[in-house]
Amino acid sequence: MKIKMDIQATEERIIKEFELLQDWPERYKYIIKLGDKLDPLPEEARVEENLVKGCQSQVWLTAEMKDGEVIFKADSDAAITKGLVSLMVRFYSGREPEVIINKKPEFIDKIGMAQHLSPTRANGLASMVKQMKIYAMAFKSQKTLS
Repeated sequence: MKIKMDIQATEERIIKEFELLQDWPERYKYIIKLGDKLDPLPEEARVEENLVKGCQSQVWLTAEMKDGEVIFKADSDAAITKGLVSLMVRFYSGREPEVIINKKPEFIDKIGMAQHLSPTRANGLASMVKQMKIYAMAFKSQKTLS
């Protein structure tokens, strides 16, 4: 049985992983590798309504509520972007809506990613986070209504 880490522990692990890498070229390779491990989205999920608005590359993001937790699945047509969305899925997927809504991905600043992304990639990453939080808010409001 796999023990699920809380979001703080996941964030600390991501920071440690990036600290082990020497420089940003090595970190970009790692990000691309993370994207390669992401399960591809089925073709029927690669539709307009699942596209993250604000990303220069195509990023598809889906969410479902399962046992009180939001499960995200994502894919992208660009290697680095796919790695970035993979990181965000790892960070937020399997969490309760309240956790997603209230937890900012501080590791982005702590590992120096914010200053090493192009402005368009940084905007895309912010759009991914925003979309994940929107899904979480929608699931939270559904939960409150039922």
